Amino acid sequence: MNLSTVVDRLDEELRTADYADVDASANGLQVGPEDAEIERVAFAVDGVRETFDRAIEADADLLVVHHGLSWGGFDRVTGRTYDRIAPLIENDLALYVSHLPLDGHQERGNAAGVADVLELEDRAPFGELGPECIGQRGTATDSYAPDELRERLEGELETDGRSVRHLAFGPDEIEDVAIVTGSGVDWLDEAVETGADALVTGEGKQKAYHEAREAGIHVFLAGHYATETFGVGALQELVEEWGLETTYLEVPTGL
Repeated sequence: MNLSTVVDRLDEELRTADYADVDASANGLQVGPEDAEIERVAFAVDGVRETFDRAIEADADLLVVHHGLSWGGFDRVTGRTYDRIAPLIENDLALYVSHLPLDGHQERGNAAGVADVLELEDRAPFGELGPECIGQRGTATDSYAPDELRERLEGELETDGRSVRHLAFGPDEIEDVAIVTGSGVDWLDEAVETGADALVTGEGKQKAYHEAREAGIHVFLAGHYATETFGVGALQELVEEWGLETTYLEVPTGL
């Protein structure tokens, strides 16, 4: 399949253009000639030297990642930036990136994947960022005890053996759950305003402790990487439906 066809299909599915004004990431095709032919596609959370090398070893023609190379452009292609880009060009490996579009996709996105793990119902977009939403919220089929929800996350997410941090300031039973993966504690106020009992995200900030305590809401910090494996996994399934060979590159950070 031609690379341009793969890119167009992904861009359409993810509504890449709609996030152009709200995302610092240069989403879409970041590296590669559009006329290349694609037979095998690799998927990973991070676009870094390790995943590039492993994609090359797997004989992939295209690597699809959540975190890419360009966040507002390059001033110079030197040093670490050069070291990362060079293997892509030298080995004809194209790079496709989807950051916030993959967070916010209500069926294939990262937050949707966490909501699947928690078996949430009555889902709705959550996590407003300009005209878009980058998360999801929903209601538990049966209410969770706080420790039960934490254990569910630890058992189902790829936390690299690390415990899920829990700011336990909410009610004894958790029914309404808001999710913004990665670094999502900035949406704690929105979670409170919408009546959520808990916010599930990846990593925290110092201020979140006191904000959660004062608001009376649970916050679960399950790891940036661990909460953001779902989107690329869902895209892998989609690309396989198009008849392309795929491989998934697991490179957990524990963060």
